[in-house]
Amino acid sequence: MNQKEAPIIVGLDIGTTKIAVIAGRKNEFGKLEILGFGRANSNGVEHGKVLNIDLTIKAIQQALQNCFNSNPELEISEVYVGIAGQHIKSLQTRGDIVRQDHENEIQQSEIDVLIENQRKTFIPAGDQIIDVIPQEFYVDNLQNIKQPVGYNGVKVGANFHIITGDITAIKNIKRAVERSNLVTKDLVLQPLASASAVMSDIDLEAGVAILDIGGGTSDLAVFHDGILKHTSVIPIGGENITIDIRKGLGVLKQQAEAMKVQYGSALADVANANAYITIPGLKGMQAKEISVKNLALIIQARMEDIFDFVTYHLKQVGLDGKQLNGGIILTGGGSQLKHLIQLTEYATGLNARIGLPTEHLAPNHIEELKKPMYATCLGLILKGYNDYEHQYKEFTEKFKKVEVPDTLKEKQEEDKLSKEEDKSIDITYRAKKLRFWDSIGTKLKQNIIDLFKDENDKSI
Repeated sequence: MNQKEAPIIVGLDIGTTKIAVIAGRKNEFGKLEILGFGRANSNGVEHGKVLNIDLTIKAIQQALQNCFNSNPELEISEVYVGIAGQHIKSLQTRGDIVRQDHENEIQQSEIDVLIENQRKTFIPAGDQIIDVIPQEFYVDNLQNIKQPVGYNGVKVGANFHIITGDITAIKNIKRAVERSNLVTKDLVLQPLASASAVMSDIDLEAGVAILDIGGGTSDLAVFHDGILKHTSVIPIGGENITIDIRKGLGVLKQQAEAMKVQYGSALADVANANAYITIPGLKGMQAKEISVKNLALIIQARMEDIFDFVTYHLKQVGLDGKQLNGGIILTGGGSQLKHLIQLTEYATGLNARIGLPTEHLAPNHIEELKKPMYATCLGLILKGYNDYEHQYKEFTEKFKKVEVPDTLKEKQEEDKLSKEEDKSIDITYRAKKLRFWDSIGTKLKQNIIDLFKDENDKSI
């Protein structure tokens, strides 16, 4: 790919705890060079669903401004937006058509009709079919066909994975983006965007579950035999852990979040019972001492709730450890909890690892961009390039040459934005006898956004 001709694709991740904007372009080696990066605290979003549009707009604009600050040469008008939340649902269907011209080979137009027929599937009022993803095809008595075009038969059919969402929730996302003076190039399912950023072709073949642990929800995508078998949204995320810590230990939310990030562990058994965290007292009150053992117990209990959901969903689709040879890939901000890999393997019986988007990134980027919390954003950029390379969408703008700014290159000072976001509170750690912490380490439908165009939105 000629870098001078390649477009700059921008991913916008609207999450419960953060909003991230990343602009990237593929280089001549097919790797993403990050040209701009900004993030901001998210307001107005709960469990992945935009509730307060005005607050969400302000957060998007702040993230955009931070992105522009990282690279003033950028011009951003179109974005790929991730969509998730508890309103996202999925179901399995099966359909077929009897061919009119069965003397000739199956054509792509017939497959398009087969897929379009699934949009007539009954779904609850107020929901909208977002995507229809074909799985295994069959032609007459031939089963498990990946691509039926070119086969010959009387009847062709397939199993389908249908994804639906709440119409109001989808329109709220679109309105928040439009009122931020941006155009939504496409809406992309966040679990699939994250999967594309952290999963390899080998994982796809071996069978793998991608668990994206976000702030408000955890997104699950399961792949087997090279196809998407299941997606689901688990209504628990890192924010729930923070709330449990706040209530269980009687601290402020900011203190709870800081303790979780700095000293939290997903395994209570490895926590030092003689280690404590000292919380400064409020308004002259005495300081409070928090046992790291109790902190770990709270975190582990909530994480086990998430893995109970994962195990349930895997059983629902008939997949277990013997079939998912690739195990579980953990990504998202919540995947950075210490000892989470060990708890995942214990709770699910599957091998686990942290999914980092480094495989698709060009070298020499700052460590901040390699964190799993940005997998969705980078996956959105990859989706944009898939559209560009296969001409699924038009990219008519002139592609100006923009260099990677020094602030996003390796061996620079820690990103100023991250410093502002990660200000820690005054908490001290004290260990007795022992030192406590040890260092233990698809294709989507091409025009989703078109489904939700509303003539009445033109005035927005």
